[in-house]
Parts: sequence; structure tokens; C-alpha cells
Amino acid sequence: MSPLELALVAALFCLLSGVPALWPRVPLFTGRRISGCFMAVGAAAGLGAALRVLLKEGPGGAYALAWHFPMGELAFRLDPLSAFFFIPLFIVATCISLYGCGYCSTTPDNRGESLVTFYFGVAVAAIVMLLLAANGITLLFFWEAMALGTFLAMCLEHDKPEVGRAGLHYLVASHGTTISLFVLFALSPAMGGPLFPPPGSLDPSGAGATAILLVALLGFGIKAGIMPLHVWLPGAHANAPSNISALMSGIVLKLGIYGLFRVLSFFGQPPLWWGALFLCLGIVSAVAGVLFAIGQHDIKRLLAYHSIENIGIIVMAMGVALCGLATGNRVLFVLGQAAALLHVVNHALFKSLLFLGAGIVVHGTGTRAIDRMGGLARALPITSAAFLTGSVAICGLPPLNGFVSEFLLYLGMFTGFATSPGSSAAFLALAVPALALTGGLALACFVKVYGTVFLGLPRSPLPPRHEHPAATGAMGILAACCLLIGVLPFSATRILEPVIAALFPQRDALLPSIQTTAGLVGLSIGAAILFLLICLLAVFYINRLKAKPLEETGTWDCGYAAPSAAMEYTASSFAGMLVGIFAAILRPERHEPATDKLFPGPERFESHVPEVVLDKGILPFLGAVDRRLALIRRLQNGQLNSYILYIFVALIAVLSLSYFY
Repeated sequence: MSPLELALVAALFCLLSGVPALWPRVPLFTGRRISGCFMAVGAAAGLGAALRVLLKEGPGGAYALAWHFPMGELAFRLDPLSAFFFIPLFIVATCISLYGCGYCSTTPDNRGESLVTFYFGVAVAAIVMLLLAANGITLLFFWEAMALGTFLAMCLEHDKPEVGRAGLHYLVASHGTTISLFVLFALSPAMGGPLFPPPGSLDPSGAGATAILLVALLGFGIKAGIMPLHVWLPGAHANAPSNISALMSGIVLKLGIYGLFRVLSFFGQPPLWWGALFLCLGIVSAVAGVLFAIGQHDIKRLLAYHSIENIGIIVMAMGVALCGLATGNRVLFVLGQAAALLHVVNHALFKSLLFLGAGIVVHGTGTRAIDRMGGLARALPITSAAFLTGSVAICGLPPLNGFVSEFLLYLGMFTGFATSPGSSAAFLALAVPALALTGGLALACFVKVYGTVFLGLPRSPLPPRHEHPAATGAMGILAACCLLIGVLPFSATRILEPVIAALFPQRDALLPSIQTTAGLVGLSIGAAILFLLICLLAVFYINRLKAKPLEETGTWDCGYAAPSAAMEYTASSFAGMLVGIFAAILRPERHEPATDKLFPGPERFESHVPEVVLDKGILPFLGAVDRRLALIRRLQNGQLNSYILYIFVALIAVLSLSYFY
């Protein structure tokens, strides 16, 4: 069986994975277990196909389906880029399916959960087929199928106004991407033909190439969540079920990155300003994304903004690679491409881990408000450890995987700064402090989150100390993958280099080795030593706690006779200084109590960081347009006679114009 046939089998099993959960005579738990088995079989087939292509054990192959559409026929092809994106897709999808067996264990009779399982399988199968698309009509067909499946899954609680609003934003953004793809394929007949053009076959110079790049950035940038095209993302991620949030953040966002990689591969050596544009967009997304994350009180909305931040890091790395390609700097090109591709996998792993952990927290506490949580490490110890692992990884700290991809990006930027011409070096020099600022702010944000949610005194009743083995097992697999890439980074280079060579085959013989260029062996040794030291310190600390007898004694209470959880720092107070520093960007809204009376009564304080682009820009603009068009809407009066008159007037106007032209 060829790798492409294996991939098609994987898509079929993913599609069928949601069917058992819908069967009315099958209990929900049993149906989910059967669905998980189907998903695991599909993932095994998909990963086998991907590894066969990436490890050069067999050709990917191409297949055209004899199902003709007005714009062409369905065509499929498995190449190294598609195979690479299979790896995070199937790992994350399998873990989400396993997690689903225990995520809603308190509601065994809720058939709505069965629908989520079904829509999840449909979405994963559509993503597989989308990655296999070999022409424009196939990509559009399965893009819409993916968007619809994800929309239905995220709108499980559609009766809630905020869920309906988030679903509407997501659907509008998805259709905006679809319209952009229609324009993209119309601008380039080669892209809309029977097959996508070969890598490096299109000329990047001229107005046509510029238009294609800008339309691709608009369409795929909406799906990826590049700021300021991200407006659908925070609400959708926050209001979807947590396992669907993990799918959207870990996989669906990456489809926008996949589209950008695919379009860029069609062109030869690009102009330098392409790389500069990607660098600037990446800097804005990374810095602004982490800033808005710091000001959030909703744990899932906070994680959603960190998705924007990490998409910005990926786009920055793509900009570094484009700068290297434009200037002929092979080392810069390879390091940038490797950083971008590896961070795609890394972000899929640790962000899915964080959303799954947040799902258990929200499920146990009944709230997404960080300020109402506290002390959950006692009730949810495994979830606490898994969330800590994801937090360290997303902050780019060793010895986990986030450090490796950011290390490659730093190394690429410093290399480019030292060896590239002046204009390219200037943009790279701007990106270095931006990435450092992003990392520092991300660390502050997750210190806030982890410290408030899992440490300290509980601010609400703790949930029962019960963690379902399926849910913790799924998080354990993702955490182990984060650790594996962090300790053995050179193991990933074998699947990165074929992708880079396939995207730009004209440079295949000239590409330097990632492992040699970045010194990944030394990095691996350092990460292994650090991991062993952490393990030894943890064992020493635990043994010391066990050996030391417990004592109860009074502590200095600063004059408070009975300290309580209400006196602890909240997430809002922790982030207050940073929000104040960047108030010009975040535009925080504060509703302070009135204390002008001698004996004021009960008051309340509330602070909120709005979605500035949506709430302060897009919605007011659309509201103004709506008011201006109110008179025109009166023409839509529902009377057939009026519509016939409109047609007659339009016909007379067209005939009159034809007389003059």
C-alpha cells in the first residue's frame, strides 16, 4: 500500500471515529472508547504514511478522483510538506480523542457530547484531505468541510449568547478566508489548474506576484490568527469545549501556516521585502498577543491570546527564512525554516496540553475566571504537573521543546545580523529584542496563571480529588513529547530537512545540515543534564519533606488575626503593573468604586481588557456603515412590484450606458 493510500485510509478511519458515539443503543462511554480506537488506527496509518515519505522509504504518490466540478476535479498528493503536518495532526487528534473518554465523565447521558465526538471526527478527516489537496478546487472543498465541522463542534452550547456570538465570528472569518482563496486562485491560473505548480516555478517579481502574496496573507492570515486578522480567535477558543479548543489552537490555526508555506513554495527567490513584511507581522502578533494575554481574567481566553503570540513567532521565523532566501544566505534560510517548522509541532503539542489541562480545571471548578481559582494543585496534582510542563514549554525554557525552536530562531537572527546586508540586518536586529520581550512577558504571564490557579489558598471549594486516567494519560503523552523534543532535538532534524529540501528543491544540494549548524548534539547533552538535575532536586525535596515531622505554629500575619484567601494576590493584581505600562496598547477599562463618602457602603471594582481591534475598531466601523445604509435598506420592502421596477430601471440604465460606450 502506497503512502497516499495509507493517508486516505487514515482519513476514512477518522471520519468513522465519531459514528459509534452517535449510535443510540451504545452508552456514551462505550461509544467514545470505540471512537478512540478508530482514531488511534487512523492516526497509526497516517503517521506511517508520513514517516515513509519523510524518511524516503517510498514516494508519496498522486491520485485524481474522477468527480468533475465546474472548476476542475478532485486531486490528491502526499508530499513532504503534507506529511510533516500529519505528525502534529495525528498526535494531537489521538490525545484529544483519548482525553474525551474522561473529559465529561460526570455527564454519561449527555447526547450532545456524542455530537461533539462526531463533529470532531469529521473535522479531523477534512483536515487530512485538505493537507492532501493537490489543486485549488480540492483545497476549497475540504477547507469548507473543515470549517463547518469545527464550527458545529465548537457551538455545542449554542443557546448561550457568547457561544453563538463566537461561532458567528468564526464562521464569518472562515468564509472570509474562502473568498480570499477564490481570489488567490483567480489571480494565478497555475494555482487554480489541474495541479498546483511545482516548487520554485513561479516568478516572484511583478505586480501579479505581489497581489498573490498579499491575498494569501489575508486569507491564510485570518485562519492562522495573525494580528490584526485574529478577531475571531479569542472568543472561539474561549467558548468552545476544551478538547475542541485544543484542536483549534493546536491544529486548525496551523492550516493557515500550511497555506502560507504552500504558496511561498511556488515562487523562486523572493524579494527582500517579503521577508521584512513577515518579520514585521510576526513581531506585531508575538508582542501584542502576549500583552493581551497578560490582561485576561479568563484562563481559556488567555491561552487563546498565547496562540496569537506563538503564531507570531512562527511568522517571524518564516520571515528570517525569506530574508535568507532573498540574500542567498543558506545558513539563515535553513535556520529560519527549521525554527518555523519545528515551532509548528512544538506549539501544537504544548498548547494542546495547556488547553486540555485548562479543561479539567474549568470542569472541576465550574468557572473560567482565574481570580476565583486557587490551590488546585492539592485536588488535581497530575493536571498541575502537566500544566506546569506546558507552561515551561510555552515560555521557551529548557529542557523542553519550546526552547529548541526559539533557540534556532535566535541563532538564525544573530547569524543573519552578522552576515546579511544592511537592510536585512536592520530588520533582524529589530526582531531579536522583540522575541526576547515576548519570552519575558510570556514567563510573567504563566507565573501569574500557575501561581494563581494551582498554588496558594483556594478561593472557592476545591473539586473532588479525582482525575480520570484517560484525560491524564492524554496529557502525559503530550508532556512526554514536549520533553522528548527538548532533550533529543537532533531527532527532529531528520524529518525537517526533507521538508525544507522539497519546498525549495533548487537549493537541495547546497543546504547545510541543521544539526551541524545549530550544534544540536551539545544542546541535547545540556538539556539532558539539566533534566537529571531537576529530577534529583525533586527527589531530594520530596524525601526531605517526608523525613521532616509536621509542625503547626503561628506565622507573622502582618497584623491580621485571621488571614484568608481574599487577602491573596489575584491574577488581576499580579498583572496590574504590566497592564498599566502597556495601557496605550491594551486600553484597559476600569470601573472603580466611589469612595467619596465618609462612610461608603458596599462597592465593587472591575477591570477588563477588551479586544481592541474588534471592539474598538471593526464593530464601531460596521455599526457606522450600518447606520449610513439604513435608507438603502428601505428598498428591500418585500413587494414584488417594487422589485420588478428595480429591474426595469437597472435595464434602462444599462441600455443607456451602452449607447455611450
